[in-house]
Amino acid sequence: MTSSSSGFGSNSKQAQKKKETTQAHLPIAEIRNGCVVLKDGSLRLVLLVSTINFDLKNEDEQNALVYAYQNFLNSLTFPIQIVMQSRRIDLSGYLSELSARLPQIENPLLQLQIEDYSAFIQKLITVANIMNKKFFIVIPFFPPALKQTAGFWEKAKSAITAQEPVIDMTHFEEYRKELIQRAQAAASGLAALGLRAIQLTTQELIELYYQSYNPELAVREKLIPIEQLSAAVSQSRDQTPPSSPPTNNYGQGPAANKQ
Repeated sequence: MTSSSSGFGSNSKQAQKKKETTQAHLPIAEIRNGCVVLKDGSLRLVLLVSTINFDLKNEDEQNALVYAYQNFLNSLTFPIQIVMQSRRIDLSGYLSELSARLPQIENPLLQLQIEDYSAFIQKLITVANIMNKKFFIVIPFFPPALKQTAGFWEKAKSAITAQEPVIDMTHFEEYRKELIQRAQAAASGLAALGLRAIQLTTQELIELYYQSYNPELAVREKLIPIEQLSAAVSQSRDQTPPSSPPTNNYGQGPAANKQ
């Protein structure tokens, strides 16, 4: 009897482990209004930054860029994270658009040229490993209450175990305005280097993190835009649907954009 009860105990522990999803181990609690809300209550704003070819510049232009970059870093009053993402280029959307426009072309010679061009591109991306590099600047914001936490391990533990961020809509808008001001300051400094920076939208952030955590799956399965989602939440078959759509932790609208 004793061994049987211990066996049931181990099975219950295994069942609890099976219920845990990968999302429970991610630091992201929600993506809203172009901002990433972490489980510890801090926020992140991501800028996509253009590039310049440093090697093609002459010596004077290179020195000017180095000094401008140094001035940019010295002008910041907040920390930033510079991220480079290298992914295999995906031209499936471009090829699909060419195929969709092909029947609309009346010139037979032009149709033949587009077909040959599409076949060449398809063969090229299959044979050659063409990579696409993107550069991002991540701007954080830590609420005043979060700065008073005990230390690193306490912050890390809260980021892993917390299920919902301790933040309401009023404070979220206040912190978001602060983030936008920081983003504008960063974009202004980057403009001195001849770089353009744009803030990623909610949909773009979802796709960015989806591709980062699922690089192979993202090539085969594309995400549906959040505006086209018909269901507020996914449920298993053994669960009964709720009487009303669940709301996000700000209490406004369905939680379809929660990541």
